[in-house]
Amino acid sequence: MKIGFIGLGNMGAPMAANLAKAGHDVTGFDTVARPEGLTHAATAADAARGADVVITMLPNGAILRSVSAEVHPVMKPGAIHLDCSTVDVDSARAVAEAAQAAGLGAMDAPVSGGIGGATAGTLTFMAGGSEQDFDTVKPLFDVMGQKAVLCGPSGNGQAAKICNNMILGVTMIATCEAFALADKLGLDRQAMFDVVSTSSGYSWTMNAYCPAPGVGPKSPADNGYKPGFAAELMLKDLDLSQMAAEGADADTPMGQLAAQIYRQFVEAENGRGMDFSAMLPRFEKRGRG
Repeated sequence: MKIGFIGLGNMGAPMAANLAKAGHDVTGFDTVARPEGLTHAATAADAARGADVVITMLPNGAILRSVSAEVHPVMKPGAIHLDCSTVDVDSARAVAEAAQAAGLGAMDAPVSGGIGGATAGTLTFMAGGSEQDFDTVKPLFDVMGQKAVLCGPSGNGQAAKICNNMILGVTMIATCEAFALADKLGLDRQAMFDVVSTSSGYSWTMNAYCPAPGVGPKSPADNGYKPGFAAELMLKDLDLSQMAAEGADADTPMGQLAAQIYRQFVEAENGRGMDFSAMLPRFEKRGRG
């Protein structure tokens, strides 16, 4: 396919590179980055013009709306706007409506898997849109990732992503709290892991991404908490979950508290640039008060 790829940051660049390696004709645009191995356009509109699929990977809903307003008028009829950004549900649905009004297909498909997954082509895509558009872009998902799930109409991909990551943020905090408590009770971390990982406390944050160095499979904790998934990105997703919860009148007290704790960690406790599992050394240093 002929693909326009807008947003070539830490995630977008390797995704675009994998598409190019698979034989697709990829033209990229970014306001800052110009990674090697791609044809680069002078503007977002130039990248989108004539493409079968335009992929966006952008920081927030406001930028997504702005870029969409620029590229939709120049996209060829029937082309698909595939947005892989993580943004608010309202922006995802507004952009999809604008695309459809312009005679285009639209799909929101935020990703899970981080920079490592983007590079290795093992991302998971949570897609919202029509089954027809999903089938059209499925070959691209197969190149960039290992799994793609159609979650329903436009906006539902974002809904799935923020619900999943609200669970992730809450669970990581609970896992780190438990390790810090175990330390103060004199319980060995390996013993703690051996019990919890095979009993009712089992979770992805414990079993696959353990925040305690030297315990369980290798994770960012074993690399000085250099980010696989940065704390500020977790904060972004938790904020999106609370924005959605407010709009839907949903009671999410644990998600709300997790957002507050990550905000304090990122903005007041030097958590920016650390992995989101660095909550463990944070709790280690804190007492009851």
